[in-house]
Order: sequence, then structure tokens, then C-alpha cells
Amino acid sequence: MTTEDIRTYDVIVIGAGPVGENVADRTAAAGLSTVVIESELAGGECSYWACDPSKALLRPVLARADALHVPGIDPAVKNPLDTEAVLAHRNRVAFDWKDDGQVEWIKSVGVDLLRGHGRLAGEREVTVETTEGETIRLRARHAVAVCTGSRAALPSLPGIENLLPWTSREATSAQQAPERLVIVGGGVVGVEMATAWQGLGSRVTLLARERGLLPRLEPFAGVLVTERLREAGADVRFDISVVGAERVGDEIRVSLSDGGEITADEILFATGRAPRSQDIGLETVGLAPGDWLATDDSLTVTGVPGNWLYAVGDVNRRALFTHQGKYQARIAGAVIGVRARGERLVTGRWAPHSSTADTEAVPGVVFTDPEIATVGLTTQEAERTGRAVEVVDYELGHVGGAYLYRTDYKGRARILVDRDRQVVVGATFAGPGVSELLHSATVAITGEVPIERLWHAVPAFPTISEVWLRLLETRRDS
Repeated sequence: MTTEDIRTYDVIVIGAGPVGENVADRTAAAGLSTVVIESELAGGECSYWACDPSKALLRPVLARADALHVPGIDPAVKNPLDTEAVLAHRNRVAFDWKDDGQVEWIKSVGVDLLRGHGRLAGEREVTVETTEGETIRLRARHAVAVCTGSRAALPSLPGIENLLPWTSREATSAQQAPERLVIVGGGVVGVEMATAWQGLGSRVTLLARERGLLPRLEPFAGVLVTERLREAGADVRFDISVVGAERVGDEIRVSLSDGGEITADEILFATGRAPRSQDIGLETVGLAPGDWLATDDSLTVTGVPGNWLYAVGDVNRRALFTHQGKYQARIAGAVIGVRARGERLVTGRWAPHSSTADTEAVPGVVFTDPEIATVGLTTQEAERTGRAVEVVDYELGHVGGAYLYRTDYKGRARILVDRDRQVVVGATFAGPGVSELLHSATVAITGEVPIERLWHAVPAFPTISEVWLRLLETRRDS
């Protein structure tokens, strides 16, 4: 094959999810010719099997839970949800799993799209096996960005492939509610899908190996979610695991570590994530297939000389959130543009070419009843890393705005204050509607706002945001 058979671009992006799209958008805006390669749907996991469809399932369930506790309207919402209507809305949110709009947008920003499987083929080279069976060779003048994301990780359970199990993809795209659903895993995916499908009419059994739900968060968060799931009718069990399972006809028989057995119609394994890096040619550049790709703060892959290979989003394991991946994409695009122009990077903690928010102040929301919103350190993380912090708690139900939200409002807020620097370094809110508190906490942590200055950020009354004032008062009076 001659050089004329190779298509040359300034930048090659592997993966057209939200992360890859943002990298491509930034490099194209910098005047660099860019091609993005996608083997499935342009728009990626978030648009079709994660963020958007899952929240479309959850929103009616959570809205109904709130309405049941608002005086004057609760009788109108006591009937079960219209599951068919909820699923139809979810289908619209996922664009019926068609990516025409995303393809149009990619073209509109001056980026080429190749449909097929992209693999590295050496320094700055990529081969694409197209959906038409053609092999196309690409060469990058400046950069290749790997934005292939992550996939659901299944446990090594004998015969698991014969179960036809659900992963997060099936859980967010199912076209009917199973009568009986077993969910294995007490993390974010497990509790969100338990909330959604219990609310849509399934009888959910949630199995967690740990002693509580959401084990990486503050313990009170998992306790509150457990209470509400059980009140909704879910069977939540702890310190238990699946030791065997088989599909018999239309049923799945699940054997448990305590000697018990459960029969279900579907089983969802929400047991973690793995990188989509097994078959992307990493061995051609000295990296191990299937590994997470380590990067520095410029999102440049470490261990590969020449500053040409980037890993952006889930695949680098810095922070497995769509919003953090898009944040990284903006930085990677800027870095690629600067290096292409032969300019020197401006680096450092506050520099535009350094990804730091994905390690220092990562916000996240668990869309359950109640919502859980977190950013920065948890108490456990502070203890593990030897950080000296003050732990300040306040019952959210005592805030003036809470009784307007729900008559039985129950929740809790916690901030962690660095004893030496006197700034907030972590915050967790658990309660209905607390996701809207999260950005204020993120700004306080990222901006290192001194506690004494926070007294002058006056929350409006009556809102749930008044908890900020109550937290400061609680700290002062302790």
C-alpha cells in the first residue's frame, strides 16, 4: 500500500461519544482537520444507554414520590405510573436509538465521520474496518485521541453467558418492565435501576456484597436510599452474593451465598465498569490491550513517547462521569491545538491546559429517592489520605424550604472543612431535590472559598439552599 492510499488528517479521534465529539469540535475550531471514528452510534453511551435514557426512566418515579407527599395533590398520583407512556418517552429521549441528529451536528462543525472499528497501527497511524467491509488507513499529523469509554464489567460466574443477563444497557433500553427483577450490585447503577424499575411495576430484589448501599459515599446516603427502596416495596439484602444462576425456560434461578434461591424474569449485573480498550491496537504502541490508559494532566498517555497519543474520558479512569469526560475533552482539544501551533503549554493547577477538576472536585448525583449529591472528599477518603478535617452535619428536614418541598422531608447535609486551610474540601447532600445544591458546593471547593467568606454568600429564604447557613452556624456553635 502506497502513501497515496493513506488518508491524512491533523487529528484522529477514536470514538464519537460526547467526549470524542467535544475533542473533535475543539480541534476543528482550532483549524485542524479532524476525523472521528465510531463503531456504534454517534453520541455514545450517554445518549442511548446511560445518562439520558436512565434519567428519563427515573424522573417520573421521583416526581411521583415527591407528589405523594405534597398536600392537596397526593390522591391524584396514588395510581401506578403509566409504564408504557414512560417507556415511550424514554424511547424519544434516546432518539429511538438513531443518530441522525448527532451525525448532522458532527458534519456541521467541519468534522469527518467514519463508521467502523478503529485500531491504532503504530505511531500516529490508525486503521478502520468500515461497516461496509473496507479497510481504511489513516495518519495523523499531530494527534490521535482515544475516546472509547467504558463498558459494563460482568463477574466471572460460570455459565453467565447463557443467562442472557442485563447490563446497564439492557436496563435502560428494555421495552417492558419485567415482573421480577434481580439486581446484583449496590452501587450507583444498581440503586438507580432499582428505583426506576420498582417504580415502573417490577418486583425488585437488590443484592449487595457490602453492608450497605453506595459504599463509596457517606454511609448516611446509603441508609436513606435503603429506607426509601424498602418503603417502595423493593427487597434489599446485604452481605450476600450470587454463587450460581441458570436460565430455565423464561425464568432465571439464582443461587445465593447464604444458601437461598431467588427466581426472577431478568437479572441485572451492576458490578462495575471496564475500559473499552481490548481491541484498539494498543499493543502496536507498547501498551497492554484491555488496560485503562494512564495520562498526565494534559490527557497525554504516559509511556508513549512523542506527545501524540491522548486518552480522554472514561478510558483513562480519572473520573467516570460524562461531564468530567467533556471537561477533559475541552482541555485535550486545547492542548492539541497549542502543540500543533508549536506553542508552549501553560500548565499548572489553574492553567487552561491542565485537567485537575477530575481529581480534586468531582461532582456527582445519584438520582434515587432521595437524591444523593456529592463533590470532593468523603469522610472515609479524608481518613484514608490523612487529611485533617472538621465534619459538620445538619438535618435537611429542619431547613425552611424543606417543608415546602415535601411534608415528610427527610435528608442530611455534610461538609468537610480543612482544619489548616479553613476551606470546604467535601460535601454530601442527601434528600429530595438536593442535586440543585451541588454546583454551589463545587464552586466553593474548586474556588477554595474561605469559610469566613462563605458567611457573606446569603441563601434565599425559604429554599433548601439555606442549609449552607445552617451548616456554618452548626460549625460555629460546636
